[in-house]
Amino acid sequence: MAIAFNSLASAMLSVVLSGAGVGGTLSAPQAAPTPQSILETTIANENAASARHDHYEYLTYERSDRTGGHLWEERVVETDAGRLRMLLAEDGKPISAARHQQEIDRLNAIAADPNGFAHRQMSVLNEEKRARDMLEALPRDFLFENIALQDGIWRMDFRPNPQVSPSGLEERVLHNMAGHLVIDAHDLRLIHMDFHLTQDVSIGFGLLANVHAGTNFISDRQFEDGRWHTTHIATQLHAKAMLFKNLNLNLDLVREQFVPLDKNITIPQAVALLEK
Repeated sequence: MAIAFNSLASAMLSVVLSGAGVGGTLSAPQAAPTPQSILETTIANENAASARHDHYEYLTYERSDRTGGHLWEERVVETDAGRLRMLLAEDGKPISAARHQQEIDRLNAIAADPNGFAHRQMSVLNEEKRARDMLEALPRDFLFENIALQDGIWRMDFRPNPQVSPSGLEERVLHNMAGHLVIDAHDLRLIHMDFHLTQDVSIGFGLLANVHAGTNFISDRQFEDGRWHTTHIATQLHAKAMLFKNLNLNLDLVREQFVPLDKNITIPQAVALLEK
């Protein structure tokens, strides 16, 4: 259950919007565009960018459950198999020599067994694909209002369509969300997404899990050096799973200093780049 919640929190935003690339691949709807047609084209453009498998090296500043609430500065290198990270600093201070050596040893172990790393990342990639599929439900299953085009930017609010009956954990959580979208009108690429759960969602009459209102997912993107990049991700997911285990999956992540890499970069090459 925790895996499903974590997938929804991180994958739906960070991965769906992490595919960076050049401007929109499809043209804007021509006559009297509807929110649905705008969003459908935007999602198609996001999927097309992700399918190009562009890879980047960049810095991240993350405070999350993974970091134990500390602020971690990490260098990240993307590969087809997944993202490799190297910790540089914690709470604004460079890590110690001993901890740096631990990072080197960990990366060297990955380089020595790249197939093992790729296998461990497979479940993450599968969850990311499922999250992208979920987003495609937005133009079909949600109602849109407060739609405005100003200064080359589409803005619109969305809320669940009460006539739609979702199935499955992810769909039920997604269907009880409302939020706000900001879309570049020229490239039809997502600039900002803000989802928030409007009411508690009970799974198995509350015996298996409850996902609480106040859960939210936010992502911001910028157009830099001719490419779209996700620059900020924030999630807060509050839930109680089976056996009364409380789950508080929190993430605040900033990305910067993007450098394009060879699409065919291997895991050992990525490790060498991080250790350089």
